[in-house]
Amino acid sequence: MAMREIRTVGDPVLRTPCEPVTDIDARVRSLVDDLLETVDEEGRAGLAANQIGVSLRAFSWNIDDEIGYVINPRIVELSEDEYQDGDEGCLSVPGLWFPTRRAWYARVEGIDLDGRKVVVEGEELMARCLQHEVDHLDGMLYLDRLERSVRKKAMKAVREQL
Repeated sequence: MAMREIRTVGDPVLRTPCEPVTDIDARVRSLVDDLLETVDEEGRAGLAANQIGVSLRAFSWNIDDEIGYVINPRIVELSEDEYQDGDEGCLSVPGLWFPTRRAWYARVEGIDLDGRKVVVEGEELMARCLQHEVDHLDGMLYLDRLERSVRKKAMKAVREQL
C-alpha cells in the first residue's frame, strides 16, 4: 500500500474517461489498497483512480468514519425531487469550494475485489461523494456542473492557482 500523489486540474488523466476493470489481478488489488490508504486522511471524502493517475473505474470513500471502495461503479438511482446545493470541493482542485447542485440521494452499483456485487447508497454528503467520484471516472470535474456565473468565477480562481 502507498499514499499516492493527487493529480490536479490541468492533468489530462482527469479529463479522460476511465476504462472498466475487466480482470481483478494484482494491479487492481494494489490500486484498491492505494485508493484506501490515500483517502484515509482527515478532510478527504472520496478519491477516484484517475486522481492518482490510473485510468480504471474504481474509487474509494471516507465518509462518517466509514472507508470503502467500489470497482466499475455506475449510478443506478438519484433522487428526482430532492436536491442539495452546498459548497463542493475536490482534491484535484485544491483550496477551492463552490456551490454545486447534486441529488440529495444516490445509489451506485459495482463490484468488489472478489467480483461480488456491491451497492453503495446514501444521502447528503455520501450522495454528493458518489456522484462526484463517478463524474471523475467519466472524465468530469465538479467545475463542469457549476452554474454559468459561478463557473466563470471558479475558472478564474483555477487559472490564478496555475
